[in-house]
Amino acid sequence: METTFVLVHSPSVGPSTWAPVAESLERRGHAVVVPDLTGVAAGGAPYWPRVVEAVRAVTPDTPVVLAVHSNAGFFLPLVKEGLGDRVVACVFADAHIPPREGLIKVADESFLPFLHDLAGPDGVLPRWTDWWDEEDVVAMLPDPAVRVRVAAEQPRLPLDYYTQPVPVPSGWDDVRCSCLWFGPPYENVAEDAARRGWPVTRLPGMHLHQLVDPEGVTDALLRLSRKS
Repeated sequence: METTFVLVHSPSVGPSTWAPVAESLERRGHAVVVPDLTGVAAGGAPYWPRVVEAVRAVTPDTPVVLAVHSNAGFFLPLVKEGLGDRVVACVFADAHIPPREGLIKVADESFLPFLHDLAGPDGVLPRWTDWWDEEDVVAMLPDPAVRVRVAAEQPRLPLDYYTQPVPVPSGWDDVRCSCLWFGPPYENVAEDAARRGWPVTRLPGMHLHQLVDPEGVTDALLRLSRKS
């Protein structure tokens, strides 16, 4: 049976962050879906059930390779549990890796003061690209058209999206797991993956490198999931 690549974007941004890689996979003959998680904050906490449902709603009943980016990594164990035995491999692409079980928060405690300063009186944060200086965003997304598209689809998330505990079911890493990382600060994630005995690949770039070098990222995903 054909394997489907499920490319899961960070809820902080939008599905276009995976679109060029999805197109590259399709050109090479692979089935792929990109769930839209931009509405997961609607209705208040907890947010993780909407992440799981958004992925399940578009994932066919085939073997699945889950590829997650950035803070979508925190939700991978729950998404995998929601998809059941369909998941045959997991790839963390510049993505946070959860513990083997327990609870996790989307933002580290040390990062919360920065987020508190950004939040408005209603507790809602600006769009993710508005957190950073313009020159940093331009460096990460040098193509103006891509930059506009990514900025336009970003949701404004509530602060508590980053502080709500996310459960991590045990046994989620019982399939092939691997790590693709682009650059700082994800070298710590790569080191964690290596300690777990996972395959680790470095593709030098910035955090949204899948938009800058989709063919290179596609090559890496295929190698890491053994689907080349």
